[in-house]
Amino acid sequence: MADLLFLLSLPPIFRGLFAMAFAGVVFPATGVMVLRMNLVPMRYMLMHGVILGGALALAMDLPLLPVVTVLNLMLVLLMVYLSERRQVDLGMASAALMVFTMGMASLLMHVFDVPAKDTLELMWGSPFALLPSDLAVLAALTVAVLAYVSIRFRTITTLFFDRDIARSLGIDARLHSTIMVTLVALVIAVAMKLLGALLIDALLILPVLIASRQASSMKQVFVRSIICGSFLSLVGYICSVGLDLPVSGTISVLAVLLFVVVSIISWYQTRRRSYVK
Repeated sequence: MADLLFLLSLPPIFRGLFAMAFAGVVFPATGVMVLRMNLVPMRYMLMHGVILGGALALAMDLPLLPVVTVLNLMLVLLMVYLSERRQVDLGMASAALMVFTMGMASLLMHVFDVPAKDTLELMWGSPFALLPSDLAVLAALTVAVLAYVSIRFRTITTLFFDRDIARSLGIDARLHSTIMVTLVALVIAVAMKLLGALLIDALLILPVLIASRQASSMKQVFVRSIICGSFLSLVGYICSVGLDLPVSGTISVLAVLLFVVVSIISWYQTRRRSYVK
């Protein structure tokens, strides 16, 4: 225990702990939007957007995070435009843009002689390598997402239920859909560079799937997803530090194990209720 406390007191590990605390909140909150709006294909497009942004930043000797963030925002706005104006399904639009980004990244790496290894390393960020400025960006995103969900909760739940009903109630469905998609893009673009792709998979989707098993309302889905994500991120991080294991792998395995346990409990409860009837 003394060794663990000593390790957590070291500045890089302490900053990583704060980063995981923010990630445990903001990832599941945006993960609800991803699943309810069927944006899972967009998540892959944004991952490839990070690769293209990394290739562009390395080729032009530009700062990585701003380039990746701006590029992913442009891809998201183009995807929304294709969906709204050209009546293209979001999944189809994101799939097409995913192929485009990979093709462009390949061309850039060839033309400017950018090593593929250096670009692909962007997929494996580390919470131990964060700077105070990185923490500030992650904290700002967390506050922005929580503020939007809190202030516009009824709007969000109505859009999740039915866009036509939302329009009939005077809700600007296009505006709020764009806001949610943009928040997802920002979170993934920033987190990919800071924390890596595997942690996004573990904390963006799995906490929402786990929480949805027992939740009876959208409010419970959000609250329980955030609680579950915070538990996974903090416990997984502390275990990884104490046992000298990779952070992303530890949290991912813990998340899958929790998902399996919750699924078994849910199955048992459903079966028991059917016997009682």
